[in-house]
Amino acid sequence: MPNGIRDKVAILGMGCAKFGERWDRDSDQLMLEAYEECIADAGIETSQIDAAWLGSAFESVNIGPSGIPLAMALRLNDIGVTKVENYCASGTESFRGAVYAVASGAADIALAMGVEKLKDTGYGGLPVRSRGVSYDMVNVTGSAPGNFAQLASAYRAEHGVSRDDLKRAMAHVSVKSHANGAKNPKAHLRKEITVDHVLGAPMVAEPLGLFDCCGVSDGAACAIVTTPEIARSLGKTDIVSVKALQVVSSNGWEMQGSGWNGSYFHTTRVAATRAYAEAGVTDPRREIDLLEVHDCFSVTELVTMEDLHISKPGEGWKDVLDGFFDADGTLPCQIDGGLKCFGHPIAASGIRMIYENYLQLLGRAGERQRTELPRLALSHNLGGMPVQNVSSVAIVGRLDA
Repeated sequence: MPNGIRDKVAILGMGCAKFGERWDRDSDQLMLEAYEECIADAGIETSQIDAAWLGSAFESVNIGPSGIPLAMALRLNDIGVTKVENYCASGTESFRGAVYAVASGAADIALAMGVEKLKDTGYGGLPVRSRGVSYDMVNVTGSAPGNFAQLASAYRAEHGVSRDDLKRAMAHVSVKSHANGAKNPKAHLRKEITVDHVLGAPMVAEPLGLFDCCGVSDGAACAIVTTPEIARSLGKTDIVSVKALQVVSSNGWEMQGSGWNGSYFHTTRVAATRAYAEAGVTDPRREIDLLEVHDCFSVTELVTMEDLHISKPGEGWKDVLDGFFDADGTLPCQIDGGLKCFGHPIAASGIRMIYENYLQLLGRAGERQRTELPRLALSHNLGGMPVQNVSSVAIVGRLDA
């Protein structure tokens, strides 16, 4: 395996716009909102940025097929700006571009932005406007809830879990996220719910009910990265570094043979294994202190705990019900509300997850701050469907950890 980038890149600053139905903002304004927090945190001038990456997965308002919208919105100074997209993992893909540029020495300071303006497009609701060629012409009858409901059914069948037990575990996931999101001023959804609310909600795709599904949001998140040496020269003394960053894409085998039973994400298992090796983690259940995972549906979070090698196969639902991943549990997950409640502007989510981990590592998370500062924090970003997807795992931590 390559040597990797452990501790070669430091996060100089981060910022995040408020997620939600931002009818009052276009994509440019959302990017600027995230950037203003990020650049102030970094303590540099825009002229010091050498390269930038823009993640945007869908044909959002004001975002076209190039990085020009980011260059214009931030008035970047004649630098290369690259537009990337990788389904819901587009944010982490943007972050990866900036991180690799710094790690390779191609840039001293680089910026990553993820943005999506979905509410105006009708995405996830009535098709008032086009959702893009892929959806309008190919995936007209496709359904994300339907695809992930099959994941739940396959998980039950593989591990012999009763419907009632799985539903209660999924409900716990949603209740936890709502409780955490209620403490987050930037979250889209900030109302607590009960298990009864979840179990009594309308069914979307059996066994996924209304509260088992995340919505879509408008929002943007931003990161500026550099080397630890440059970070110190700029006066940074408390430095968060990138310990590992792995991205794995399906090659089609899941749908082309009988080797995959539909109950897990193969790409996540591979990405996690490689990320742990890169970060020097040998026992993730005990060495990772904080988790942000791609909880597009409650069952996804549950299954991901096993794919990340945190829970044993077939026992993730038990850890969930035992409160292992609660805010006051052993290994908190979605302490900011996750996709479920912070919101899911597709390409912003991957950077938003890193943003929360960054705040927690530095003790800046406000009401939701962990009492004991974490040492290592992991984010998992997933794009596509269970049968074919891209999965990324990023681990960040204090430089001296």
